[in-house]
Amino acid sequence: MVVALALAAIMAAGVAHAEDKLAFVDIQRALNDCHNGKVARAEFKTRLQRVQSQLEREQSEVQSLKDEIEKKGSLMQPDERQSVENEYAKKLRDFQADYKTSSDELQQRDRQMTGAIVRDLAMVVQQIGRRDGYTMVMEKGSLLWATPSIDITDQVIRAYDAMNVKPGSLAAEAEQSPGATSFGSRAGGGAPSSSSSSIGSGRSTISK
Repeated sequence: MVVALALAAIMAAGVAHAEDKLAFVDIQRALNDCHNGKVARAEFKTRLQRVQSQLEREQSEVQSLKDEIEKKGSLMQPDERQSVENEYAKKLRDFQADYKTSSDELQQRDRQMTGAIVRDLAMVVQQIGRRDGYTMVMEKGSLLWATPSIDITDQVIRAYDAMNVKPGSLAAEAEQSPGATSFGSRAGGGAPSSSSSSIGSGRSTISK
């Protein structure tokens, strides 16, 4: 009798397990391949190139003054040399400050755009999961292995693109709805935290 009950319990557990419907999403690929991700990445690249050009001009001016001091400094009058050295020091400080500011601004912009799109993708995953009866949808980066047949990344991308929304608008709309789940509501607009979603654990970025 005990053996029969044990076997029945094992069979019941097997049936319950068989009814589970699992899937995974490659959030980095979804971020790269969705329309909003492509637009954001193109805008980021343009912004990066503009910043690099400006910094290269400043660096060239700094290097030119340094070369002038090294090559002609010994031939200059003390006042003239001091003036050139002062100008060199000022341009060097300005370059270093501009470099840090530009780097910080680019990283912040990257985080903001990435966070907005990833939060939207998380909402799309939720909608697909509920509609199609998935027990769990995981992020590919947290998996050791999974059969490719349960990859719904393309489905998520198609669904998100079909909505034709501005980055972050899906998450913002959900947050305003009663009882909505908040995704990545941390200050600075970063990707969702692990406590609210496994999607967006810091690996994803539009600058990749």
